[in-house]
Amino acid sequence: MIPVQLNPASMMNLADVYRQQQAAAEAARQVEMPSAGGVSGGQATSGPFGQMLTQFVGEVNEKQAISGEMVNGLLSGQDIPLHRVMIAMEEAGVAFQMMVEVRNKLLEGYQELMRMQV
Repeated sequence: MIPVQLNPASMMNLADVYRQQQAAAEAARQVEMPSAGGVSGGQATSGPFGQMLTQFVGEVNEKQAISGEMVNGLLSGQDIPLHRVMIAMEEAGVAFQMMVEVRNKLLEGYQELMRMQV
């Protein structure tokens, strides 16, 4: 297999996309889900729903890590096809966007419950 030769301008764009993706992943790590108060004893990961969310976040994190390794390998000159790197980056980006949207919907549902009058 012949390695792909990239011009410096396209490498800068690839590196910028990678940096943005890493910054978004770091921001997601710093965001904490609100605890459920007295309902679950203050633990956000208790029960099957919490385990499912934890697994989902772990899978997104794994995709981000794989994407980062592939980009680093490409930038260091390893024989990694560019299209595989781009696919991994897009996969990680889409997974992250989906995780953010799920979080937004969960927060909207939580806020709707808090607005209900008893």
